[in-house]
Amino acid sequence: MANVSHRSDISSHPDAPEMQARYARMLGGRDVALVDGPVFLLGLYCAVSPWILHFTTSQPALVPHNLIVGIAIGLLALGFTAAPERMYGLSWAMGALGVWMIISPWIVGESPDAGVVVNNIVIGCLALLLGLMCAGVAAKGGTRGGRTP
Repeated sequence: MANVSHRSDISSHPDAPEMQARYARMLGGRDVALVDGPVFLLGLYCAVSPWILHFTTSQPALVPHNLIVGIAIGLLALGFTAAPERMYGLSWAMGALGVWMIISPWIVGESPDAGVVVNNIVIGCLALLLGLMCAGVAAKGGTRGGRTP
Protein backbone atom coordinates (compact mmCIF):
# COMPACT_ATOMS: atom_id res chain seq x y z
CA MET A 1 0.00 0.00 0.00
CA ALA A 2 1.39 3.35 -0.98
CA ASN A 3 1.96 6.14 1.52
CA VAL A 4 -0.65 8.72 0.53
CA SER A 5 0.45 11.31 3.05
CA HIS A 6 2.95 13.73 1.53
CA ARG A 7 2.99 16.20 4.40
CA SER A 8 5.02 15.81 7.53
CA ASP A 9 2.84 18.21 9.55
CA ILE A 10 -0.47 20.00 9.29
CA SER A 11 0.95 23.53 9.10
CA SER A 12 0.73 23.61 5.31
CA HIS A 13 -2.93 22.56 5.33
CA PRO A 14 -5.15 25.32 3.85
CA ASP A 15 -7.47 25.25 6.88
CA ALA A 16 -4.72 25.24 9.52
CA PRO A 17 -5.06 28.92 10.56
CA GLU A 18 -8.85 28.56 10.91
CA MET A 19 -8.47 25.37 12.97
CA GLN A 20 -5.89 27.04 15.23
CA ALA A 21 -8.14 30.06 15.74
CA ARG A 22 -11.10 27.81 16.55
CA TYR A 23 -9.04 25.84 19.06
CA ALA A 24 -7.83 29.07 20.69
CA ARG A 25 -11.43 30.34 20.91
CA MET A 26 -12.58 27.07 22.45
CA LEU A 27 -9.91 27.14 25.15
CA GLY A 28 -10.21 30.88 25.62
CA GLY A 29 -6.47 31.09 26.19
CA ARG A 30 -6.72 28.92 29.32
CA ASP A 31 -4.95 25.76 30.27
CA VAL A 32 -8.04 23.80 31.23
CA ALA A 33 -6.27 20.48 31.71
CA LEU A 34 -4.40 21.88 34.70
CA VAL A 35 -7.46 21.93 36.94
CA ASP A 36 -10.05 19.60 35.44
CA GLY A 37 -8.44 16.28 36.32
CA PRO A 38 -7.72 17.10 39.97
CA VAL A 39 -11.21 18.55 40.40
CA PHE A 40 -12.79 15.38 39.03
CA LEU A 41 -10.63 13.15 41.23
CA LEU A 42 -11.48 15.27 44.27
CA GLY A 43 -15.19 14.92 43.51
CA LEU A 44 -14.80 11.18 43.08
CA TYR A 45 -12.96 10.86 46.38
CA CYS A 46 -15.50 13.05 48.16
CA ALA A 47 -18.33 10.85 46.89
CA VAL A 48 -16.76 7.59 48.05
CA SER A 49 -15.01 8.85 51.21
CA PRO A 50 -17.72 7.65 53.63
CA TRP A 51 -17.09 4.07 52.51
CA ILE A 52 -13.31 4.45 52.36
CA LEU A 53 -13.09 5.83 55.89
CA HIS A 54 -15.99 3.70 57.17
CA PHE A 55 -18.04 6.44 58.76
CA THR A 56 -21.28 5.14 57.30
CA THR A 57 -22.44 3.90 60.72
CA SER A 58 -21.02 6.64 62.96
CA GLN A 59 -22.16 9.57 60.79
CA PRO A 60 -25.12 8.38 58.68
CA ALA A 61 -26.20 11.94 57.83
CA LEU A 62 -22.81 12.72 56.26
CA VAL A 63 -22.93 9.72 53.91
CA PRO A 64 -25.50 11.09 51.43
CA HIS A 65 -24.12 14.59 52.02
CA ASN A 66 -20.61 13.66 50.89
CA LEU A 67 -22.01 11.59 48.04
CA ILE A 68 -24.09 14.49 46.70
CA VAL A 69 -21.35 17.09 47.14
CA GLY A 70 -18.84 14.74 45.49
CA ILE A 71 -21.15 14.23 42.53
CA ALA A 72 -21.61 18.01 42.28
CA ILE A 73 -17.84 18.57 42.26
CA GLY A 74 -17.42 15.83 39.64
CA LEU A 75 -20.12 17.38 37.46
CA LEU A 76 -18.41 20.77 37.71
CA ALA A 77 -15.18 19.12 36.54
CA LEU A 78 -16.93 17.50 33.60
CA GLY A 79 -18.48 20.86 32.76
CA PHE A 80 -15.08 22.55 32.95
CA THR A 81 -13.83 20.01 30.43
CA ALA A 82 -16.84 19.89 28.11
CA ALA A 83 -17.71 23.59 27.94
CA PRO A 84 -14.87 25.63 29.44
CA GLU A 85 -16.10 28.96 28.08
CA ARG A 86 -19.45 28.53 29.80
CA MET A 87 -18.45 26.72 32.97
CA TYR A 88 -15.44 28.66 34.18
CA GLY A 89 -17.88 31.39 35.17
CA LEU A 90 -19.08 28.91 37.83
CA SER A 91 -15.63 28.54 39.34
CA TRP A 92 -16.89 30.38 42.43
CA ALA A 93 -19.14 27.37 43.08
CA MET A 94 -16.06 25.22 43.68
CA GLY A 95 -14.92 27.65 46.36
CA ALA A 96 -18.36 27.68 47.93
CA LEU A 97 -18.48 23.88 47.97
CA GLY A 98 -15.03 23.88 49.58
CA VAL A 99 -16.12 26.21 52.37
CA TRP A 100 -19.27 24.13 52.87
CA MET A 101 -17.26 20.90 53.12
CA ILE A 102 -15.07 22.48 55.82
CA ILE A 103 -18.01 23.41 58.06
CA SER A 104 -20.39 20.57 57.17
CA PRO A 105 -19.23 17.99 59.75
CA TRP A 106 -20.55 20.20 62.55
CA ILE A 107 -23.73 21.29 60.75
CA VAL A 108 -24.80 18.03 59.08
CA GLY A 109 -23.08 15.51 61.34
CA GLU A 110 -23.66 14.71 64.99
CA SER A 111 -20.52 15.12 67.14
CA PRO A 112 -18.12 13.98 64.41
CA ASP A 113 -14.89 12.25 65.31
CA ALA A 114 -11.45 13.49 64.28
CA GLY A 115 -11.20 11.30 61.15
CA VAL A 116 -14.42 12.64 59.67
CA VAL A 117 -13.49 16.22 60.49
CA VAL A 118 -10.00 15.93 59.01
CA ASN A 119 -11.36 14.19 55.89
CA ASN A 120 -13.92 16.92 55.20
CA ILE A 121 -11.48 19.72 56.01
CA VAL A 122 -8.91 18.30 53.58
CA ILE A 123 -11.56 17.87 50.88
CA GLY A 124 -12.88 21.36 51.57
CA CYS A 125 -9.45 23.00 51.50
CA LEU A 126 -8.57 21.26 48.24
CA ALA A 127 -11.92 22.25 46.70
CA LEU A 128 -11.39 25.84 47.85
CA LEU A 129 -7.86 25.89 46.47
CA LEU A 130 -8.92 24.39 43.14
CA GLY A 131 -11.89 26.77 43.00
CA LEU A 132 -9.54 29.71 43.49
CA MET A 133 -7.30 28.31 40.74
CA CYS A 134 -10.33 28.03 38.44
CA ALA A 135 -11.34 31.57 39.30
CA GLY A 136 -7.81 32.76 38.58
CA VAL A 137 -7.81 31.01 35.21
CA ALA A 138 -11.24 32.48 34.45
CA ALA A 139 -10.11 35.96 35.48
CA LYS A 140 -7.10 35.61 33.22
CA GLY A 141 -9.62 35.29 30.38
CA GLY A 142 -10.25 39.00 30.81
CA THR A 143 -14.03 39.37 30.69
CA ARG A 144 -17.02 38.53 32.83
CA GLY A 145 -17.29 34.80 33.49
CA GLY A 146 -13.88 34.17 31.99
CA ARG A 147 -15.20 34.40 28.46
CA THR A 148 -13.13 35.91 25.75
CA PRO A 149 -14.76 38.40 23.38
